[in-house]
Amino acid sequence: MSNITASQRPILAWWLRIAFGIILWTAAYLALAPASAWFASVLPLTRNGALYAAAAFFIYEVPKVLLLLAIVVFVVGVIRTFFSVERTRAFLAGKNEFVGNVGAASLGIVTPFCSCSAVPMFLGFVSAGVPLGVTFSFLIASPMINEVALGLLFALVGWKVAAVYLGFGLAIAIVAGWVIGRLHLESWLEPWVQALRAAPVELPSHKITAAERVDAGIDAVKDIVGKVWLWVVAGIAVGAFIHGYVPNGVLAAIMGRGAWWSVPAAVALGVPMYSNAAGVIPVVEALLEKGAALGTVLAFMMSVTALSLPEMIILRKVLSLRLIAVFAGTVAAGILAVGYLFNILFL
Repeated sequence: MSNITASQRPILAWWLRIAFGIILWTAAYLALAPASAWFASVLPLTRNGALYAAAAFFIYEVPKVLLLLAIVVFVVGVIRTFFSVERTRAFLAGKNEFVGNVGAASLGIVTPFCSCSAVPMFLGFVSAGVPLGVTFSFLIASPMINEVALGLLFALVGWKVAAVYLGFGLAIAIVAGWVIGRLHLESWLEPWVQALRAAPVELPSHKITAAERVDAGIDAVKDIVGKVWLWVVAGIAVGAFIHGYVPNGVLAAIMGRGAWWSVPAAVALGVPMYSNAAGVIPVVEALLEKGAALGTVLAFMMSVTALSLPEMIILRKVLSLRLIAVFAGTVAAGILAVGYLFNILFL
């Protein structure tokens, strides 16, 4: 320590602060499962009851999503200090916005977030000036298709289904994002998000220090998480209620019928659910074993991951109801098409 100069000590202090923060966050995240399980176990509830299942779900998901929300917003806040709005937009969208839709949807494959966890990335993209349609391509792809989901599909139902699911999932994300981008609906964002989008990243003329970049990330967490955390909790509460009180037998009975309305019915049933793709795949396997049509089941899976009601509740903080309706309608149309096509191809 005696070799450290006075000018180096603040830098060392910041790096130690970052290391401590990473260790603390990691410890908290690793402790979530056992801590939430213990907390749920001491509740005066019947272990196999619906209320217990809903409570255990809520106790685990709230801190998990908020921790993910904080770290993602922090990282995006730091990254924004390296790039201006114009450079970020050019990097993702380039001269051809459709290429940006393809890039954003592809990025979603390797970011296995649940729908609620992807919302912070949406805010980060919007605040960086990325075109709205490109941002929606990521928002759709991230929860719906990722390497975990594809691996489980491959293991449970075969590579052909996994490959077709990947192709159609990407197609929905890309085309839906492109359509939304062509409609130029930026004015339908909530006013505070428009201001966030319009505000340039203020970079000082001197070289930015590591401490200043960390401060930018912390400020982003305080600003964005402070605005959306209550909506996150409300969305998870809805998902927890459905998780505890909707029986699987009802879903299997409806989706196992060969009627034309089974696909839209499955989508309607999937929307109120809250799960990531990996979490819903075991349900998909069970439903297929009970005789449910493949296209109907996969439409249900897509609606759970890409059109969940909890996600819509959280998005309401940043999007107007009109824009949410356009987003949901565009994605739902693609999911319905995929469901019917799968039922035709895989009889």
